[in-house]
Amino acid sequence: MWWRADDGQVSAFVVVLLTGILALAGLGLDGGLALAAKVRVTGQAESAARAGAQAIDLGLYRATGRLRLLPVEADALARGYLASVGATGTGTVTVAGDTVTVTVTTTQPTQLLSLIGVREIRAHATGSAHPQLGVSGIEP
Repeated sequence: MWWRADDGQVSAFVVVLLTGILALAGLGLDGGLALAAKVRVTGQAESAARAGAQAIDLGLYRATGRLRLLPVEADALARGYLASVGATGTGTVTVAGDTVTVTVTTTQPTQLLSLIGVREIRAHATGSAHPQLGVSGIEP
């Protein structure tokens, strides 16, 4: 009867299996951290846009009842909010017409995926807001 030695084959199988399990654990852990970073920057972008939308021209509003944003002040308020919450990464503020748009991008360092060469995951979010006269109904 013919046979051959199978010494070491179980070791190779275990190494491959553990590598796969580690990669899946990395996806779970680092994916969760990336999702948390995305939620954080989304909140920062939306809140900064709301802060910027408070920069209205009060003189014009009192005289005519029309709302108009003051672009320089809106930009300063939005950037001030981002600084106050310790936003990391890059943030851009755009004021166009009556809308303040804030974009925040950050990177989340990986924990387990760094073992296979993925060092960081980018999280990107945009928030927009415009001033309102008051609450008179639900705006779609």
